[in-house]
Amino acid sequence: MRRISRLTRVAVGVASLALAATACGGTSGGSGDDDKGLAIAYDVGGKGDQSFNDAAYAGLEQAKKEFGYKTADIEPTDGETDADKEQRLTSLAKQGYNPVIGVGFAYGPAMTAVAAKYPDTTFGIVDSVVEGKNVASLVFAENEASYLAGVAAAKATKTKTVGFVGGVNVPLIHKFEAGFAQGVKDTDPKVKVLSQYLTQTAEEGGFSSPDKGKAAAEGQIEKKADVVYAAAGLSGQGVIEAAAKAKIWAIGVDSDQYKQEALAAYKDSILTSALKDIDGAVFALAKSVEDGKPLTGTHTFDLKSDGVGLSDSNPKFAEVPGAKEAVDKAKAGIVGGSIKVRTE
Repeated sequence: MRRISRLTRVAVGVASLALAATACGGTSGGSGDDDKGLAIAYDVGGKGDQSFNDAAYAGLEQAKKEFGYKTADIEPTDGETDADKEQRLTSLAKQGYNPVIGVGFAYGPAMTAVAAKYPDTTFGIVDSVVEGKNVASLVFAENEASYLAGVAAAKATKTKTVGFVGGVNVPLIHKFEAGFAQGVKDTDPKVKVLSQYLTQTAEEGGFSSPDKGKAAAEGQIEKKADVVYAAAGLSGQGVIEAAAKAKIWAIGVDSDQYKQEALAAYKDSILTSALKDIDGAVFALAKSVEDGKPLTGTHTFDLKSDGVGLSDSNPKFAEVPGAKEAVDKAKAGIVGGSIKVRTE
């Protein structure tokens, strides 16, 4: 097992997307000071979640630095509708940003509508598939990364009980739970997996409420869970806080949360993180537009392409007996096809 470095992830992201590159629409027109390039519209939780949205922002920052153009990133609003998202994407396209990326599956309906109205703008959506001649759908094998997280959890637990906290009860988060539970059970069938979803809809704050995450984790800890994995966006910070307070292990998600400055006080309790190369995918789409060959269609980032993975930044991970070897073996099995990871 190895941590996916930024340079490796970006290179892999560009390469994997380029395999299905399709020219369409306009380009950003070079890198002059007046050019407007990549713009992203955040999912619930916004910038500062130390996870999903911040990974997208890292991709934007890299594009801004490399291409020297103007970028934009816009926060969501509480209780917003599809019409609000549509207005946000429309505004960015009207201003001349290209590409325009919606970060999160919730942008699906809005992007379908807006992309059709702006055929010369390339759009991207993370974690959902939107049909359109000028749309790139950037999706990930979250279940595969979560399987590895489950293997690590099964090796680390001493109570034979681990927990999963999902932000919202939707199919995307089911993929995280399914992979995690399968990884745990395949590694040690005697380990019990406790699962809880914070809300039924995103509007109820499942991805943006650290207090809800903390309460859920505390409930699982009371039931003897000594490793807790959260796929809950900003709410996951509460899970990590609860784990640190109880002196048990937390497993982060999307970004390498051990390395997030805002979580520094809890880093010693973050055993590992299930990674998604969101920043690499965002940058790759921006680069394709800058190169005059905008990407479209569906692009899946999986373990085989290093589009997902498991971090090993915390030195304590290497001290968990058998964990590294088991994770490496599981990764080889998934990549080689002998392990089929469920999505439900």
